[in-house]
Amino acid sequence: MRVITNMRESLARYQALNSKDKVTFWKEALINNALYILLVIAVIYTTVQNPNFLKAPSVINIISLSAANLPIACGIAGCIVLTGTDLSAGRVVGLTACISASLLQSVDYATKMFKELPVLPIPVVILVVILVGGIVGWVNGFFVAKFQLHPFIVTLATQLIVYGALLMYIMLNGNNGQPLSGLDDSFKSFVTGSILSVGKVAIPNYVWYALFIVILMWFIWNKTTFGKNMFAVGSNPDAANVSGVNVMRTTILVHTLAGVMYGITGFIESARIGSNQANTGLNYECDAIAACVIGGVSFVGGTGKISGVVLGVFLLRIIFVALNFLSINANMQYIIKGLIILVACAIDMRKYLVRK
Repeated sequence: MRVITNMRESLARYQALNSKDKVTFWKEALINNALYILLVIAVIYTTVQNPNFLKAPSVINIISLSAANLPIACGIAGCIVLTGTDLSAGRVVGLTACISASLLQSVDYATKMFKELPVLPIPVVILVVILVGGIVGWVNGFFVAKFQLHPFIVTLATQLIVYGALLMYIMLNGNNGQPLSGLDDSFKSFVTGSILSVGKVAIPNYVWYALFIVILMWFIWNKTTFGKNMFAVGSNPDAANVSGVNVMRTTILVHTLAGVMYGITGFIESARIGSNQANTGLNYECDAIAACVIGGVSFVGGTGKISGVVLGVFLLRIIFVALNFLSINANMQYIIKGLIILVACAIDMRKYLVRK
């Protein structure tokens, strides 16, 4: 009912405009929704060129790929709400993925990294990666809040530190940087197994884990004092401080929660990829940031919804899968990804300037 009421109110306001204002209205609507319009055109074109694009296997693949990226996007979205970003996200995913793989390799795997270590219980490994990710996030938040450093600089530094730690980790016990594979069946079944299929296409378990994370993050953002404080700090930290919000604690908690999300992403990626190495997680933060901006999480701060993050992740993944279906050169795909981020940020800033 609320949607219908809003549509009626919007229609009434539109009809009250004069001819010049109506032209301006449509111009603004086209610019603000340019990415969505292009997406619809891309989907139609891809389906015409390759009808398999909208068939069940492809749709489930898009859902699965989106689910794998939802935790990192939900984490980095909080940093963007605070007018920041997090360049260390991808490397934290890589580190936690390699940690997960090394602790959950089969005991009889020939090149097992820790030969004397049994396969650890999955909940223990989840706690380990959450702790590792949370520590990195806490460090990011502490330096941003305590020393008023720009998140770009802080997370650039931690990105290098985490990458160095990752390179050292995969050299342990004579592993010499070899890919970490040979994962235990229980781990693979827990993450990539399936309890539900659509037709003959299985839906991986991590889709349901991602759904739970989305619901949890929605609750945190919308129903807790912490979520309200986060948006207050993102909108105006000085005003939030005067209102009694502990800006430093909120900033640290937002980055710590983001780090936890990166750790969970690394855990999922470890089993999903099956062979983890130093480049695991490379540039994941770029896709996550692009998805957040497309989904309406603004770099001007204090604006964003978890539903928008989910939508942004799905839209971005649809575009990437469509590029593969159209056999677009892999190198060209990087250019297209960069253009998407540039256009999304430009549209976001334009909306801010118009409101201002």
